[in-house]
Amino acid sequence: MRFHIMTLFPDMVLNGLNTSIIGRATEKGILQIEAWNIRDYAFNKHNSVDDYPYGGGAGMLMQAEPVFQTYKAICGEIGASDDKKPRVVYLSPQGRPFNQSMAEEFSKEEELILLCGHYEGIDERVLEEIVTDYVSAGDYVLTGGELPAMMMVDAISRLIPGVLHNDVSAEFESFQDHLLEYPQYSRPEVWHDKQVPPILLSGHHANVEKWRREQSVIRTAKWRPDLLKHALLTEDEWKIAREIRDKKKINE
Repeated sequence: MRFHIMTLFPDMVLNGLNTSIIGRATEKGILQIEAWNIRDYAFNKHNSVDDYPYGGGAGMLMQAEPVFQTYKAICGEIGASDDKKPRVVYLSPQGRPFNQSMAEEFSKEEELILLCGHYEGIDERVLEEIVTDYVSAGDYVLTGGELPAMMMVDAISRLIPGVLHNDVSAEFESFQDHLLEYPQYSRPEVWHDKQVPPILLSGHHANVEKWRREQSVIRTAKWRPDLLKHALLTEDEWKIAREIRDKKKINE
């Protein structure tokens, strides 16, 4: 899979993504991550890409043409056409909140363009021209789209076969089935007088899986009850979740 990140700060993006698991996957050729500097496509001698917004207001706005020319350069490299346009994600607080389901959806793309805004945003006309998806990292405002873009690349990349050492691990992480991940433990067996749950030492795989599932339900009911409406739970699991919910209400 290839990621194309349109940004004013390519070094920031590449330095953050060329390490750890994502960096190793890039070295192996499983992933390709290219950062396209929008300033390279500015049309003035100072390489400026911003200007004052019409109608007044605080701050500066990224102009349409440098963004559009960057997009056209990417399309030229990947062989895109008017009939087969690439998917372009604009990182914006106005977009849909990014989640695991979206990561799974985006992971099926061969080419994905991520557009990072800056200043007070980007001229609306070029957004209308090229953007296919508006995605938000959450209900807060950042100085630019670079950090959300890096977050998305990381989350999506984990779902690409071969990126993780153990591909199975991606199937059992938080949010995969609308439940938070169960607690995990490693050596030593006792740490600061805290004992690893005995069931994990039993060697009984069916009981271990049952315990883990129950712990996921408990954690989700405690910390992210909003996820439960999408989860497929048994009646016994719903009973556990309701007990946790009722206990929280009493404590509140």
